[in-house]
Parts: sequence; C-alpha cells; structure tokens
Amino acid sequence: QVQVVESGGGSVQDGDSLKLSCAVSGLPSRTNAWGWFRQGPGKEREFVAGISWTGDIIKYTESVKGRFTISRPSAKNTMFLEMNILKPEDTAVYYCGVRRIPYSAVTTSVATYDYWGQGTQVTVTS
Repeated sequence: QVQVVESGGGSVQDGDSLKLSCAVSGLPSRTNAWGWFRQGPGKEREFVAGISWTGDIIKYTESVKGRFTISRPSAKNTMFLEMNILKPEDTAVYYCGVRRIPYSAVTTSVATYDYWGQGTQVTVTS
C-alpha cells in the first residue's frame, strides 16, 4: 500500500521561507514522476511544481518561478519544495502527488496523479 506524507507547513509572514517535505512508502517503482499541488480557500487544486524520477525534468507554475525550488534526492523516496519570498497568495494546503505509471512524464494535471497525501497547511500573512 502506497503512503504519502507531507510535512513542513506552517504560518509565516510575507517574504519568509518554508521547506516542505514529502515522504512516500510502498511504491513498487522508483521511476514515477512526482509533483506538488496546492488548494487555496475556495479554489480548485492546482499544479505548483513537478519533477521526473531522474530529477532532470522540472516544471513550475508561472507564479512560483524564481521563488520555489523542487528537489528529489536520488535513490530516496522523498521530495522537497523550498519556498522563498512567500506571499499571501501562496496560502493553501499543499499536497504531494505521485504518478503510478513507471517512467511517467511530469504532468500538470491533477487527474494524472494517483497517490496523494493529506496535505500540509501553509499560511502567509501580510
């Protein structure tokens, strides 16, 4: 059984930083694409960043480029999202998603990710 656990969220002020972690267990393959998504109050879940199993293909949504960095240490079932210069509009529950398909591409659609954690809350106040 695949388990996904996010951690590292919190309440910070405008301009501060946070680092989120995602730990996954039970995956039959290490060749899956992983991604970070977020869901703000009254909004749909949206793509934030994604990374391939090799780590050489990375995508970001436009609003976080230059501020957020996704990483995935090789040979480990963990992923990180380093978030700098946080803004109030970054306030959301952040979710880690994992694609089931081996050698999967990095996609931005929520529907293409199969395994999800419970999320971690990030609140940014001005």
